Amino acid sequence: MLDFFRNHQRLMMALLLLIVLPGLGFVGIQGFRGFFDDSANVAAVNGHKITRVEFDGAFRQQIDQARQALGGQFDIKMFDTPDHRKQVLDGLIQQRVLADETQRLHLTASDNAVREALMSDPMIASLKKPDGSIDVERYAQLLSFQGMTPEQYQERVRYSLSLQQIPASIVSSAFTPKSLAQHLSELAAQQREVQALVLKTSDFASKVQPTDAQLAAYYDAHKQSFATPETATIQYLVYSPAAAAASAQPTDADVKKFYDDNPTHFRTEAQVRVSHIFFAAASSASAADKAAAKTKAEQVLADVKAHLDQFAQIAQKSSQDAPSAAKGGDLGFITRGSTAGGKAFDDAAFALKQGDVSGVVQSDLGFHILKATEVKPAAVKPFADVKDQIAAELKQQYASKAFSDNAEGFTSTVYEKAKTLQPAADKYKLTIQTATVTPTPNPQLPPTSPLNNPKFLVAVFANDAVKNQNNTQAIDIGNNTLISARVTEYKPAAVPALDTIKDAVRQKVVAEQAAEFAKKDGVAKLAELQKSKSADGFTPAQKVSRTQSQGLTPAALSAVYKVDAKTLPAYVGVDLGADGYAIYRVNAVIPGSAVDPQQLAAAQQQMAQVDAQSEGEAYLTALRDRSKVKLYGTTTSQSQDGDN
Repeated sequence: MLDFFRNHQRLMMALLLLIVLPGLGFVGIQGFRGFFDDSANVAAVNGHKITRVEFDGAFRQQIDQARQALGGQFDIKMFDTPDHRKQVLDGLIQQRVLADETQRLHLTASDNAVREALMSDPMIASLKKPDGSIDVERYAQLLSFQGMTPEQYQERVRYSLSLQQIPASIVSSAFTPKSLAQHLSELAAQQREVQALVLKTSDFASKVQPTDAQLAAYYDAHKQSFATPETATIQYLVYSPAAAAASAQPTDADVKKFYDDNPTHFRTEAQVRVSHIFFAAASSASAADKAAAKTKAEQVLADVKAHLDQFAQIAQKSSQDAPSAAKGGDLGFITRGSTAGGKAFDDAAFALKQGDVSGVVQSDLGFHILKATEVKPAAVKPFADVKDQIAAELKQQYASKAFSDNAEGFTSTVYEKAKTLQPAADKYKLTIQTATVTPTPNPQLPPTSPLNNPKFLVAVFANDAVKNQNNTQAIDIGNNTLISARVTEYKPAAVPALDTIKDAVRQKVVAEQAAEFAKKDGVAKLAELQKSKSADGFTPAQKVSRTQSQGLTPAALSAVYKVDAKTLPAYVGVDLGADGYAIYRVNAVIPGSAVDPQQLAAAQQQMAQVDAQSEGEAYLTALRDRSKVKLYGTTTSQSQDGDN
């Protein structure tokens, strides 16, 4: 089942909409939410509250994911909107609804599923000892820094896996007929030959000569679009394990003690370089085939013993493992469990001394004759070789523990000494930094900048911080990081006087009126062309498809494909907004070529996934409709309060 989740990861996320499942990684600050203001609830589902802290965390995660995906093209204004906030809240509501349904159906994850999920976690995998087992002490220690026991963490994993079972069943039941996939694939491959005639806004700008009265009227009607945002100049402190590291230096004695107490961490596994001569006889082979293979192996073994210095030549001639036979049977260095030969193969290989040849060894694959060409026994790395590595690891552990131990104190200090950050800076050896911020994140700052955290910005522009110039509360911005700020100067949003921005107003008026002129002329030109069928003034013809737009906007491509193929040439107009107006001449429709069977199979699978997403959304909507959902109206600009 876990393979199924991995193979359909993107679809599972779509079915879960904006659900933010409890993380499987070691992230966030555990045990300190009680020091933050999470009393404000944004919604309730069947009596279960969704707090503002939960909402802010989910909203921040969505913003961070969008910023990482879009890079330099990211614009916070596209996402920090009432509609997007509503989508995030809807996702949290769907998570709660799904959790209630999972509980009602008594769905849970098995111990084996939890174990497999834990072992696939890279953080836990890094705790493996040379023998393949997990270092239980380090596992428990690492979790303790996050305020959890192994049992608590395992239950979080079980909860996450349980919530995935309903979406997984929907995904697995989706099906699209091959005939439908064939038809839609052919339509998708269809091409259309088009020409374009673009009436650019810039060509009409000279026709617009706004008067001072017109500029004043536009300014009065659109004042808010010219407003400068409110700003706050702040001092701020960031407290994190990295900041705590300055006072978390391990001593040489600490490093040596860790080395002495944990010898298995620095042990290198025994290795042996093995060559083999192989005779295939899988476990499923008949008794007669196995007997024949063993007899052949015994005959070759006698030849090897008679000519020990010719093992490589005999392997080249007799081994049925072609890749290694070409190298004289050499398999390179192996460790226990690193080959497909299994325990019997490993036991025989590691029992050999350098230069020794084994007897006939049976594995699940067949029969082997082994030769050890080099042996490296298990050993402990010298202290000098791992001293720096241990020091770095201990420093990280000490810093995490120091942060966990002091997070409450930092929170209390910035609250109790509300008029200055200096006491907290002195106590925790932090540097007071300065910045100027606005209520919305700055896309020019790095995605991980604390100054872009939505919850932090809300706190900075709260009345207590702006009017009273008190420190903000210590804000948990994720990744084990707290931030607190004090406003030293505040400037409210303001609309500049018309005289100071008259040129900007003029540009707006000219651009908008020129776009209207372009559209008006374009509509008239379109009507003429639909009668004359002329191609004068159009660009050279080019072929476009749904996957090869050749620069056409999505709206233009959609309009081109809506043209009736029976009445060619055909003309269609598209409003390009600020860029003007475009007329497209569709000359021909070119049917798509036959769809490759592999491409058809892929298309059929994709369509089934789309169907599954649609069914999943309908299922979750139905669950929500029969649940008691109450919205408190604190996440968007409009207040909502009611029951569904």
